[in-house]
Amino acid sequence: MTQNLTARRRAAVAGLMGAGMLLTACAADGPPDPSGDDPGVLESHGLDGLTGRELAEELDAAPVEERPTDLIASVEPDAVVVTDEQGQEESVPLPEDEFYVSVAPYIDQTHDCFYHSLTTCLGELDNQEVDVTVTEEGTGEVLVDETLETYDNGFFGLWLPRDIDAEMTIEHEGLSSTTSLSTGEDDPTCLTTSQLS
Repeated sequence: MTQNLTARRRAAVAGLMGAGMLLTACAADGPPDPSGDDPGVLESHGLDGLTGRELAEELDAAPVEERPTDLIASVEPDAVVVTDEQGQEESVPLPEDEFYVSVAPYIDQTHDCFYHSLTTCLGELDNQEVDVTVTEEGTGEVLVDETLETYDNGFFGLWLPRDIDAEMTIEHEGLSSTTSLSTGEDDPTCLTTSQLS
């Protein structure tokens, strides 16, 4: 299962990077330095030293126009995986007891998504206030009950306990949506199915 997910992720990254590589091929610096003195992916983008939590939050909340265009940063259940145009990859682990899920509520248009891309995913409702409630199924415990503002990319991020099933309700300007979500190792970190009506 893990090998299949890894293969699918690499194929998706290759497809997403293909167009950008065609446009920037003339500006490429050439192959990696065989001496091993080249900075890593994170260091070369000023992101080294960040924890997985800090990396996810910083990139998700960054203004769209300030996001790196030569980087793919995907949130997987256990790590943020960062890949540059040359295919160099670094992985930064996420907290063992928390699961990051990024949610893009929408009214008219959405897109398919499984692992949230912190650098390329865009939702419909950017910079909008939403009321969010997340209740754990079975126990009825309210895990989130807040008014949040979607980021410039149209998403908002939630840190939830791992390995739970929950129900999420989103309200915005008289519209609402209720969606199930889960936080296991095979669950998506990107939810784009919450249509407000």
